[in-house]
Amino acid sequence: MTTTTPTAPQAGLKTAPPKSASSAARDSLSGRWASAAAIVIAIVWTLPTFGLLVSSFRPEGEVKTNGWWNAVTDPQFTLDSYRQVISGADIDLATYLINSVVITIPAVLIPISLAVMAAYAFAWIPFKGRDTLFVAVFALQIVPIQVTMIPLLRLYVDPPFNLMPLAGNDAPGGGFYTVWLSHTIFALPLAIFLLHNFMREIPGELIESARVDGAGHVQIFSKIMLPLMTPAIAAFGIFQFLWVWNDLLVALVFAGGNPSVSPLTVRLAALAGQRGEDWHLLSAGAFVSLVVPLIVFLSLQRYFVRGLLAGSVKG
Repeated sequence: MTTTTPTAPQAGLKTAPPKSASSAARDSLSGRWASAAAIVIAIVWTLPTFGLLVSSFRPEGEVKTNGWWNAVTDPQFTLDSYRQVISGADIDLATYLINSVVITIPAVLIPISLAVMAAYAFAWIPFKGRDTLFVAVFALQIVPIQVTMIPLLRLYVDPPFNLMPLAGNDAPGGGFYTVWLSHTIFALPLAIFLLHNFMREIPGELIESARVDGAGHVQIFSKIMLPLMTPAIAAFGIFQFLWVWNDLLVALVFAGGNPSVSPLTVRLAALAGQRGEDWHLLSAGAFVSLVVPLIVFLSLQRYFVRGLLAGSVKG
């Protein structure tokens, strides 16, 4: 009868630690098949946009008779569609472009300014009913914009307490105030929620050390929070800019159809004509309106990526 003695593990051999779920997911998403799937998705996503770009340079007759892929075998290109988009209306396209800038910049800065202060109050200032109020603000995100438009418009036209009407023929600011306020109201719930969640990730020890040094809420907010919140503010600013720049419904309802305060999207909606006979101009108009958002996104892309990946603080 023989007995076997267990062999001791050899020195110097280390067992590999088990992979975490995040590491396993990262490895699977960076594999060969995942990369191939990403390339296929990118091609499928980009192909319609490329088709619109090609169609915007094709003559009207070619656009209305065959598909954009025929440009490969029969290339015919012209700038007539862009000329009609830019100078083919009674009001110059530059007027609509300036209106879009005038609407978009305040509609981005106002909600961000209010949301940053509200997020700080919800995150670091204890007061009675704070959690209940934050849940109420969060719940406002589920209210459809279309439901609020008629009550808001009635409030602008006939405000209570004999206040000055913000809409109508004698509206102050030429009618821009109603558009600014509406975009601010619609953006605040999401802005407060996102910035609050980001602000809560900042270590409490950093705030306590500032209080020990004698800093008040104003100094903590301006000298500590705002620099740390720059990526998150830029990320939301990009989303809000794209939303306001591409908006048509709010501009139509609250600008009253006045061409002097209408943004570029109103001009694009009118390009096709009353009966849709000029629909071939829509592709050129879409790329004209795409220039400014593309510049904004590319210039703030590094802040956008930092805002998505932020949340870790080195001690």
